[in-house]
Amino acid sequence: MRIFGWPATFLLAMGTLIAIAGCKPNEAIKRGAVIGKGTKPNETGAPKSAAIDESTTGTIRGTVNFAGKAPERLKIDMSQDPVCSITGGENLTEQYVVHGGKLANVYLYIKDGPGAAMNAAPQSTAPVVMDQMGCKYTPHVIAVMRGGTVEFRNSDGTMHNIHTMPTGNPVVDVSQGAKGAPEKKQFDTPEMMMPVRCNNHPWMNAFINVSATPFFAVSDADGKFEIKGLPAGTYTLAAAHEKMGEQTMKVTVSPKESTKTEFTYSMK
Repeated sequence: MRIFGWPATFLLAMGTLIAIAGCKPNEAIKRGAVIGKGTKPNETGAPKSAAIDESTTGTIRGTVNFAGKAPERLKIDMSQDPVCSITGGENLTEQYVVHGGKLANVYLYIKDGPGAAMNAAPQSTAPVVMDQMGCKYTPHVIAVMRGGTVEFRNSDGTMHNIHTMPTGNPVVDVSQGAKGAPEKKQFDTPEMMMPVRCNNHPWMNAFINVSATPFFAVSDADGKFEIKGLPAGTYTLAAAHEKMGEQTMKVTVSPKESTKTEFTYSMK
């Protein structure tokens, strides 16, 4: 072989590739595993700024119910990591969090509605925080408007990993040392129930939702939610759960009034 007119001999060396095999999830995770990735809504494009007259806005308040007996929340075996085992406390699966017939961790968002709402500017530019505490992601479900930022923290004394599995947004795959510096990532494409996993601890899981509008919420421990500042009009309100899917309903919002709604999930 000749390079620039001079003969040269190349010695090729083979490197050693080290494959790191992750631990298999325990039975609690197997029984509650999420199949597939997040679902991306049809809404696309960058958010547009539009001023809203607050005197014309109303609120949607509601509750997410769970009918029937909820699946048992199973205890997670964290003995794989001594730090998690000693300091993590009791860790239970979070696929179905039900208290008194009310369902937590449901993402509520405006799927369709008047242009003033669909093109509304962000109500806040502060990052939404997802922490790693007790060797689990906290909160389990979060939401942010497209163009917004999520701040990932590690409050534990062990190394964690944030690995998203999106359908429309860029993949996030970063590791954080024990009590390491926060990592901020921006999400620009609307997406529903984007899975988040920890490559170091296979039981850790959470979900990020990216809304096309600033009008969204996540049901709390009592199944309650509230979406404020909606321009008057008729909306398609959607509710999404990580295992039981999406439901929608039509809701009419009147100026300076609160409209009450209820969603009900059950095991099929």
